[in-house]
Amino acid sequence: MMPAWQILLAIAGLTVITVVTRAFFVIPEREVPIPAWLREALRYAPLAALVAVLLPEIAMTDDHLIATWKDARIYATAMGVLVFATTRNLLATILAGSVVLLALRLGLGW
Repeated sequence: MMPAWQILLAIAGLTVITVVTRAFFVIPEREVPIPAWLREALRYAPLAALVAVLLPEIAMTDDHLIATWKDARIYATAMGVLVFATTRNLLATILAGSVVLLALRLGLGW
């Protein structure tokens, strides 16, 4: 068990680190110059983060790749990609993927 002063010191340190990193672009009085190559690379950061979070959820079960085609996540993902590619509507994408996932899980027991 850590003493109370160490816990408070850790909380204070984490608070300072969080504030400084979150406010890094707000603290300076003028805009921080960012190289064009970095600005271009940062355009892809949200997509990369989304793929890094979703891909293991879609393609893996119990730390192993899916070994069967009878997995509702594969078809729900394919439907979501198809709907988004044709409509560019995020709500329609989520609804289509959810409908396919629920239909296969509840209807076929996948």
